[in-house]
Amino acid sequence: MEPSPKEPEAAAAAAEARAAPASSGVVVQVREKKGPLRAAIPCLPFPLAVLCLFLNTFVPGLGTFVSAFAVLCGARTELPDRHVCCVFWLNVAAALIQVLTAVVMVGWIMSIFWGMDMVILARYKEQGVPQQL
Repeated sequence: MEPSPKEPEAAAAAAEARAAPASSGVVVQVREKKGPLRAAIPCLPFPLAVLCLFLNTFVPGLGTFVSAFAVLCGARTELPDRHVCCVFWLNVAAALIQVLTAVVMVGWIMSIFWGMDMVILARYKEQGVPQQL
């Protein structure tokens, strides 16, 4: 069986690809762009974050509602330029969205992910990692 005319061309293209220099671009910093609701998630102490995750798992929005009051007690968020009351109401709105959409399972899933984000932020705080990744 004779080799097809495309095989030498394919081999030459592969050799050129291997000989090409690797990209020399360097990523200095990568930031996740967060919306106002996501940025309003407070950085809680780890036990409180786990409690909020537990509450959000079994009663959608309840843990998020509790975390809204933690903002009034001084929990930090990634919205330093907003007033505490504004961040409180953003968290209350997130809790209401979770409760109202729990009927179609969207709110329940959102509520669980919200609780997981609280635990992740609390773990970062516990380990001393800066809040903005």
